Amino acid sequence: MGGLLPRGRISAAAAALAWTERARVGVGLLPVPLRNVAVTAMEAATLHRMFPGRAVLGVGHGVQDWMGQVGARVESPVTLLREHLLALRALLSGKRVTTEGRYVRLDDVALDWPPEQAVEVLAGATGPRSLRLAGEAADGTVLTASTPPDGVRRARRLIDEGRAAAGRTGGHRVVVYLLAATGADAAERLRAELIAEGDEAVPGLGVAGDAAAVAAAVERLAEAGADTVILQPTGDEPDPEGFVRFAGEQVRPLVA
Repeated sequence: MGGLLPRGRISAAAAALAWTERARVGVGLLPVPLRNVAVTAMEAATLHRMFPGRAVLGVGHGVQDWMGQVGARVESPVTLLREHLLALRALLSGKRVTTEGRYVRLDDVALDWPPEQAVEVLAGATGPRSLRLAGEAADGTVLTASTPPDGVRRARRLIDEGRAAAGRTGGHRVVVYLLAATGADAAERLRAELIAEGDEAVPGLGVAGDAAAVAAAVERLAEAGADTVILQPTGDEPDPEGFVRFAGEQVRPLVA
């Protein structure tokens, strides 16, 4: 992995929220092996106090190679994520928490300034155990851009199994990224990105073309069970600001 770490999620989200007035900004995914759950709760609560309802919080296992590089890799990522999710949602709801888990240990901990309204906590998940856990312990699930429509359907089934096992009946939002490219060289850029990610053999993955083609791909994911589809540009996107305008001004009006 080259020893390189990604940008700080909380700081980047705070900047984006401060620069805008209405935009909702996804914070994630925060890798739970790197974070004490109390710190995550404090930062999330602060964002929601400053920008009520506009920060969407997501947590996940973290990239295991990166976790190993920084000495934070754990023996059971699923156990850690479960303990983190349960404690985090309790803290953000204003509860005082005491727990003695395998990884998460809190002794009479509560937020001085919890959010004034309910905060969704989403979990990033790919494997069957993590997807069931997301249904059991999170308010929503984030799927990567490596998830085609059939993968969304499979994820929904596993999430619902977890929800049923936990006796949960409320809503559960599924968010999925869609790798998208537009412009004269869109197909070539999309193919290069899929090859780089090792996903070139996955049918129905990504979309290249005009606004109508991208909107149709969004709708296929929605029909498969996605509630929110996030357009993800290729890593070599030549005009990021233009891509955002394309998504908002051309694609969004075409989506039912």
